[in-house]
Amino acid sequence: MNRQWLLARRPQGMVRPDDFRLAVSPLPEMGEGEILVRNQLLSCDPTQRGWMAYDTYWPAVPIGDVMRGIAVGEVTGSRHPEIRVGQVVQGLFGWQEWAVVNPAKMQLFTVVPAGVAPELGIGLLGLTGLTAYFGLLEVGQVKATDTVVISGAAGATGSVAGQIAKILGCRVVGIAGGPGKCARLVDECGFDAAIDYKSENILTRLRKTCPDGVDLFFDNVGGDALDAALLSLALHGRIVLCGAISTYNHEGAAPGPRNYLRLLTRRGRMEGFVVTDYMPRAGEAIARLVRWHGEGRLKQRVDVVSGFENAPAALARLFSGENQGKQLVRI
Repeated sequence: MNRQWLLARRPQGMVRPDDFRLAVSPLPEMGEGEILVRNQLLSCDPTQRGWMAYDTYWPAVPIGDVMRGIAVGEVTGSRHPEIRVGQVVQGLFGWQEWAVVNPAKMQLFTVVPAGVAPELGIGLLGLTGLTAYFGLLEVGQVKATDTVVISGAAGATGSVAGQIAKILGCRVVGIAGGPGKCARLVDECGFDAAIDYKSENILTRLRKTCPDGVDLFFDNVGGDALDAALLSLALHGRIVLCGAISTYNHEGAAPGPRNYLRLLTRRGRMEGFVVTDYMPRAGEAIARLVRWHGEGRLKQRVDVVSGFENAPAALARLFSGENQGKQLVRI
């Protein structure tokens, strides 16, 4: 039997436990080309809030379906010619204890390299690391001379993006909430400076920490942080739209950026992206991420909540700011 978290209703405002329903169902039989995965860790990601509520780059999760989400687990059965029992894999397996999937038909599926911990596979070498990597290098066209600012910098993707920018020679400033998170960005992740949006004026601090302007703004937050970055943009500055977590639980139409005309006067560029577009190139990113991690230049902090039954509460931690790094649920 398979425990599953189903979507019970479209969320109104903040994600709540009663937006989900816990169910138990029998496992389906494996078909040709399919594998059986026993999930070990579930990933909690801000984008899931959008998947619950409306069509995004994918259709909204239907009411009554298994909650869409990334998971990592061990292959316990295989009718696939290239996937072996005992391998650790990650993919869009959903919020359930077991998954029967066809790897060839999944937009998000990778085999975790042998010897790599599942926590690392689902985070730094998974959607988190790939998003940071391709967002910076491909969309942002980052250069060693850039001043890079990251919003949501203490989160899973933001902290990795900032560390990659430092590895590539950039000056990096992070925006995060609270003195503890800001201290970690500087002391553990090697950022040059951090801005505490809870106690400091973002625009004032950006002008102080980035006197020549912001060359590249990697935005996970939207809202006030994006507006401040627009006013601080350097000539030919770029803004990479990775997410907008400050608006996801907003009821009604989300507010748009007020200062977008700075893109005109600074000859800037603002571009969004979805990491699934880059999945055919995941191997090249993973190879560099593995090397940087092995050299001790790239670190990952994980925040693990134990118990499958606690998955909805763990997701809510992303929007209250309680999480410290990559939010996972251990089954």
